[in-house]
Amino acid sequence: MTNALTPAARASNIPPRILVIGGGYVGMFTAQRVLKHLKRGEATVTVVDPRPYMTYQPFLPEAAAGSIAPRNLVAPLRRVLKGPNAEVITGRVVSIDHGRNCATISPNTGEPYELSFDELVVAVGSVPRTLPIPGLAEHGIGFKQVEEAVSLRNHVIGQIDLADSIKDPALRRKALTFVFVGGGFAGVEAIAEIEDMARDVSKWYSNVEPEDMRWLLVEAADRILPEVGPELGVWTAEELRKRGIQVKMNTLLNSCVDHHVVLSDGTEMDASTVVWTAGVKPNPVVEHLGVPRGPKGHVDTRADLRVVGLDHVWAAGDCAQVPDLAKGPGNWCSPSAQHAVRQARRLADNIVSALRGKPVQDYVHKHVGSVAGLGIGKGVANVYGMKLRGWPAWLMHRAYHVSRVPTFNRKVRVCTDWLLAGFFRREAVSLASFENPREEFAVVAVPAALPKQAATAAIESGAGAQRGEKVATAGV
Repeated sequence: MTNALTPAARASNIPPRILVIGGGYVGMFTAQRVLKHLKRGEATVTVVDPRPYMTYQPFLPEAAAGSIAPRNLVAPLRRVLKGPNAEVITGRVVSIDHGRNCATISPNTGEPYELSFDELVVAVGSVPRTLPIPGLAEHGIGFKQVEEAVSLRNHVIGQIDLADSIKDPALRRKALTFVFVGGGFAGVEAIAEIEDMARDVSKWYSNVEPEDMRWLLVEAADRILPEVGPELGVWTAEELRKRGIQVKMNTLLNSCVDHHVVLSDGTEMDASTVVWTAGVKPNPVVEHLGVPRGPKGHVDTRADLRVVGLDHVWAAGDCAQVPDLAKGPGNWCSPSAQHAVRQARRLADNIVSALRGKPVQDYVHKHVGSVAGLGIGKGVANVYGMKLRGWPAWLMHRAYHVSRVPTFNRKVRVCTDWLLAGFFRREAVSLASFENPREEFAVVAVPAALPKQAATAAIESGAGAQRGEKVATAGV
């Protein structure tokens, strides 16, 4: 491990470093705005993230449904954060020494090393909040990254392919049963968009009808989509039921061992697909950063986005506990894209002000409402007290989120995807083989001289390694 220069040692000839942990929405936009305001050589902005790109998560349901190409939801960090003051490191920050203003970085490949900083930004986001439910780790599918959205689309179409080709009624029912756990934005939008896609795709199959598929949304609370209000939450549940989607509230997932789903209300079924979208929690990496945390594990942050007790450390986004001054004392900002956008802006401006010895400002934002897409031409919105349903809400959902997609390049590409989807049907193709690209090659590459039993073992070992790699990267 190399030794880092202290801020004092480099003060005379090296610009101060702003170290941003996390290249998600808050991390990338904060770094981008800071770079925009910095003069050449005034400071270096270093972003550290295991992925070299940022994913725009609100469009994951549309990517899973095939309305948007997955590559158009990601923004390469090195392309967005360019210039002489920018630096991107693909790796993880594993610890912080606040006394020395030094971070230990573990790159994706190679030995860990130390990097000094003057200002630190914690923007590591959130991860799925899971429970110790039997079978969930083995069979559950997450829905937080673009890789998971692509995998889910391939999986759903693959199950329809399977059901079209087999005669066993029990296997058909299992293949065509899709369970989504969690009735917030992620769960409702995911099941609505994918059911819409599956209904469209089923037209290309001779032995599968929309009525053959069973869709089930499970929510522990007494309502879904609490962000849009009780009235629109009830309306959304009714609309989903009209489309044949079962909505079970006040219900828990008890088990999904061997793809056999057991719910707390006594319902049991075999399901090939269990998607987990039941909330999020702060990224566990914050436990190793030496920062104070709130009761739920969030970084304890002041209203000006500085971490409590650490004037050189800042935090925002889903991993932070930011006071919601618009609601009054004791309230915290919700983990939403709406807050993330504005917190990144305020955070960047405050960091630049702090570097220049100017006063910083508190983050204040009054929540304007929420929008949700429920499939093509279907949506729900509650904005500034105005409640919209159907086409108007769907158009508002798309207009708002395309305005937040990073870079003009991505905005044009997303709109082009929508335009093409308006003229052509969605493709009914499962590319599940992309997830195991070496499997066929491994079969033909086994030396012919090997005994049949050894060759079979080698093939299965190679395929298993590929499947294991998928689990590690996609969270499935």
